[in-house]
Amino acid sequence: MVEVLLVVGLAVAVFVGFNIGGSSTGVAFGPAVGSGVVSKLTAAALMTAFALLGGWIVGPNVIETMGGEIVTQRFTLLASVIVLFFVGLALLVSNTFGVPASTSMTAVGAIAGLGVARGTLNEGKMLEIVSWWIVAPILAFWVCAMIGRYVYPYLDARFAIDRTEGSVVEFTPLPRRAPGTSWREFGGTVAVVAIGCYMAYAAGASNAANAVAPLVGGGFIDVGVGVVVACGAIGLGAFTIARRTLDTVGNDLTDLPLLAALIVEVVSASIITFLSQIGIPASLAVSATMCIVGLGWGRATRTVTIGDAMRGRGPDVSVNALTAETKKVKPMGKEDEELIAGDLFDPGTTGRVIFFWILTPSLSAVASFLLFALTPV
Repeated sequence: MVEVLLVVGLAVAVFVGFNIGGSSTGVAFGPAVGSGVVSKLTAAALMTAFALLGGWIVGPNVIETMGGEIVTQRFTLLASVIVLFFVGLALLVSNTFGVPASTSMTAVGAIAGLGVARGTLNEGKMLEIVSWWIVAPILAFWVCAMIGRYVYPYLDARFAIDRTEGSVVEFTPLPRRAPGTSWREFGGTVAVVAIGCYMAYAAGASNAANAVAPLVGGGFIDVGVGVVVACGAIGLGAFTIARRTLDTVGNDLTDLPLLAALIVEVVSASIITFLSQIGIPASLAVSATMCIVGLGWGRATRTVTIGDAMRGRGPDVSVNALTAETKKVKPMGKEDEELIAGDLFDPGTTGRVIFFWILTPSLSAVASFLLFALTPV
């Protein structure tokens, strides 16, 4: 019976990692694939390698938190399988409604529900985690808002990355700049790939725990095996279902300047890598989304004072806040027709996304609590 449950637990862990790989690869390498810098196959290989690197170096910190610090009891094998099942269910719900739910938040919710039901919740650690869940998105928004408002226009005017026809890099046999490719384009290409690898590293550091932390916390597999299983499953997702998400994310992001995508990726990956280093499970999707919103808000509100912008007296936030090219930076507070168009984000849609970010871990925690409180599991 134990062997069967362990096989089931590993299968669920692989399913979770498989779906993480499918979604995270699009987030990490969508700009690179969408702009033709790398192929989907190359993106999958890089995702696998750097997710494993992040999972191996930083991932154990998050695994330790989720597997042994949120609750004071040792996971049973059945409890481990149930927690992983809730994570997989959250992925299914988020895919059904088209909302990027956080697997980290959902997994923590399921573990917290177990702890409350059994009276073993480490309240201090849980408070620390939830505090960072509040701080991280706010930090992501304001860092990118300040970049968008005060720095982005100057970067866009001087370092906008344009693509020429044909290959950027040729191999003879070593990689070199292709004829007709400017140094700026070549440097931008290197930056896109490097930052994609950084995003993959952050994804592995944060998400390896989501797939295997309960099994490691219960002592059924060791940390090294857990990281390999999780990151191997992430790689499997990268080589298979990520092909569709790369199309979707890549095509969406190529409507935005590559420079904006790079800023979003660097800021969000840095936040998640820092949190993973201190053992806090957090969502890369949530941080990246708040970076996009913050960058657009900061870019659009250059036409008013910061006080008026925060009081809602600025212009409608426009998709052109990110897509418009900056040929000449206008002084702060001057009207700019480029920044007036349709909405960059619909408040109703934004509210729905935030609602699901709160709903999925809450449902996971409540369902876990009821299951462990009312049944002899």
